[in-house]
Amino acid sequence: MPSSRSISFKSLLARHEVVLVLAILVEVVLFQLLGRNFLVGRNVSNVFRHSVEIGLLAVAMTPVILTGGIDLSVGSMMGLCAVLFGMMVNRLGMDPWLASLAAVGIGALGGGFNAVLITRLNLPPLIVTLGTFSLFRGLAEALTHGAESYSGFPPSFLALGNSDVAGLPAQVWIFIGVAAGIGLLVHRTTFGRSFRAIGYAADGARYAGIPVARNTSLAYMIAGAAAGIAAVVLVARLGEARANAGIGYELLAITAVVLGGVSIFGGSGTVAGTLLGWVALAILNNGLTRISDYRIFDQPVASVARELSGLLTGLLLLTALSLGALTKTLAVRRARKQSFANTSPNPANS
Repeated sequence: MPSSRSISFKSLLARHEVVLVLAILVEVVLFQLLGRNFLVGRNVSNVFRHSVEIGLLAVAMTPVILTGGIDLSVGSMMGLCAVLFGMMVNRLGMDPWLASLAAVGIGALGGGFNAVLITRLNLPPLIVTLGTFSLFRGLAEALTHGAESYSGFPPSFLALGNSDVAGLPAQVWIFIGVAAGIGLLVHRTTFGRSFRAIGYAADGARYAGIPVARNTSLAYMIAGAAAGIAAVVLVARLGEARANAGIGYELLAITAVVLGGVSIFGGSGTVAGTLLGWVALAILNNGLTRISDYRIFDQPVASVARELSGLLTGLLLLTALSLGALTKTLAVRRARKQSFANTSPNPANS
């Protein structure tokens, strides 16, 4: 009979977060061996400085996916918020910090617009956010005529994206605050725990007295507000507000969430898992740019890092989705077998 220690060790290894930590360690060792100066302090800082925007979208996407929904519009909302921020500062002469608050509010309104269509009109989240994915990006392109951008922001604002505070990039502290707030909301409040109940069985949650429409709406508004914060951080880092900000970020955010163990069907997952998924993606995207002595398709890996990163990200997303679907299928089969075994007559008692 196996000891309790061996059983607990096996159960520990079975935890998704533990497996992901081991995968991250493998990534770090691999890129340190194959690349150049991967663990140098400046590069470690850049890993997080250049990925905070995706991290913000990922942690805010977690409540949405926990409810069984999805938001494909967050990247486009980033572009729209960035453009509106630039217009408010450059054309209206608004203080950048006040314009930042306005951009976050605009993002929350965009998330609320998604929520109204989903909760009031009962439209599928995938279709709604696919539509607003094009709508928000189209508005940003229209406002800039497809080419105009805004720059010339004051140094005090640009420091948000390019300076360090207490040894960490300034925007990382914003991310820590947002991630901690969402983590506490999801895991330490009755309101936040309702997200899982809604994703597991919306009708059951409704019969239990949970205001499904209201709570789901808040999840989408959180995602929209996070897109606004990410837009401000991105503009501060690049020093420019343009309509193409955030292109493809929705895919990376969803990949981080699903890779972190949050079920795409809703009902299960943790913010901690999402954070680990984000770290794994951030290391992957940065590590590929450090490999210069190896070639793929007759080109140095570093020169095709962006294309290779997109390929690997897509494969990771498909793998995570497949594993999630497989896990759910196996769980259903085990439940059916157990139910059958419990209801079958026992010959010894007949």
